[in-house]
Amino acid sequence: MTRRLVDAATGLATLVLLALVWELYKWLGPADGWSIGEIRVLPRTSDLAMPHTWEILGRLADPLTAAPDAPSLAGAVLAAGAFSFGIALLSWVLGVTVGILLALGMQRLRVVESAVLPLVILSQTIPLIALAPLVRGWGSRLYLGPVEWEPWMSVAVIASYLAFFPVAVGALRGLQSPDTIHVELMRSYGAGWWATLVRLRLPASVPHLLPALRLAAANAVVGTVVAEVSTGIPGGLGRMILEFANFASSDPAKPWAPLLGAVLLGLVVAGLVALIGLPLSRFRRVEVSA
Repeated sequence: MTRRLVDAATGLATLVLLALVWELYKWLGPADGWSIGEIRVLPRTSDLAMPHTWEILGRLADPLTAAPDAPSLAGAVLAAGAFSFGIALLSWVLGVTVGILLALGMQRLRVVESAVLPLVILSQTIPLIALAPLVRGWGSRLYLGPVEWEPWMSVAVIASYLAFFPVAVGALRGLQSPDTIHVELMRSYGAGWWATLVRLRLPASVPHLLPALRLAAANAVVGTVVAEVSTGIPGGLGRMILEFANFASSDPAKPWAPLLGAVLLGLVVAGLVALIGLPLSRFRRVEVSA
């Protein structure tokens, strides 16, 4: 419990430090930024480009619009975040499932690893922003009987495309991590592949798999927001980022609200993945960085 409190305090202190760095640069940085030739190296520090942190936080309590019954900006961001959270969680589950299945196949047969692993790595070189419209176009042509393919399903598939990669690689490393002497000991006991997997390889893969799950969760959030921006589906943080960008000149604090929502969404998803690691703590003698 003490360690968790220290981690939470460290995270809170990091956020405060980032806010202080923001304000320090706004105070000391040049108003027009700093450029080298045509390349802008440091951003502008004007109120339009960098509103004060207290202005951004204060704007969250204001109404979303001038309508009498308009919800607060924070409420609208939370509602959009809940929509994106559902998609991100589904994409994470899909990515983890596909990644683990690929890892099991690559560990079981060397020929599968030789054929599939290069394709898994190559798949991550395709820009997501270019892939998203194609996936949505393909999804609109799918017919699943009585089930109608919804646009958010395309977003979940797109985000899972980013989430499966660290799981596939991390799980493969973990499944291959037991020493040869331990594998041969299992064989001497007459244990088959399944028994060796359950009793040796899966427990040994936990220090490799948990960081991969956290990275997959972050990728799922990023993939969901980017896919929402690329496809333009309503209801999520991605669409809100697009819509609020139009207020950058008249209400500079407003476009930062969905960005804070995306940060909060990432923290929530990371916290859920951390909870998964609690019952597996006895297998986490040494955790390997992904």
